[in-house]
Amino acid sequence: MTQAALVTGGRRGIGKAIALALAEQGFDVAVADVVASDELTATAAEIAAKGRRAAAIAADIGRIESHAALLDEAEAKVGPLTTLVNNAGVSVLSRGDLLDVSPESYDRCQSINTRGTFFLTQAFARRLMGRAADGHRAIITISSANAVAPSIARGEYCISKAGAAMITKLFATRLSNDGIGVYEIQPGFIETDMTAPSRAKYDALIEGGLTVIKRFGTPAEVGRIAATLAMGLLPYTSGQVIQADGGLLSVRY
Repeated sequence: MTQAALVTGGRRGIGKAIALALAEQGFDVAVADVVASDELTATAAEIAAKGRRAAAIAADIGRIESHAALLDEAEAKVGPLTTLVNNAGVSVLSRGDLLDVSPESYDRCQSINTRGTFFLTQAFARRLMGRAADGHRAIITISSANAVAPSIARGEYCISKAGAAMITKLFATRLSNDGIGVYEIQPGFIETDMTAPSRAKYDALIEGGLTVIKRFGTPAEVGRIAATLAMGLLPYTSGQVIQADGGLLSVRY
């Protein structure tokens, strides 16, 4: 059976790396992002260059009424989906004191990182349950080390990612007996545009022992983890959390 995946937030960074890693493993891949762009089109072109069917789709996962159309378009272009990668997400409108968090920034994080992710996962799961299983099927959510570790300069982001972590636990409990692997990847410090503004600060902290592996991770490394999960190479697991963080969250004394 040909496997096909939808990767949200697939324009660049971790999402792009996951899409390319899946393509290298034989997946046809649709990449979605909030607006059409040359970057999104280029990512799809890189997938196609690997000999796979590819599609670039503009879609805002915060608009839950558009989820069915997103899934329909992805399947029309790359075939019946077997994997969903929930990577789309936003950070805070501005970092600052927890006492100054605005409702606008809080609601934005919740709308996309948690609410949008929940209902897209629900729509995808219903679709899978409505057809016969043929090969491994997976739902992979990219959350953050901040689902566990508080960062008080962006509290609303942490709350939204903690919610995303619970989404994995819930759907794993509901779907694992139906042969659908549901997983969460918690990236730590990864070389992306989101981490670039604070790179110098965290390079120093990492060198001082903040992480066990003393460097930033790469999007390609997260991509390899996601591809491993999508291929079903962690048998007899359910709701597994993979901390792609170089040991950031490990307990040490």
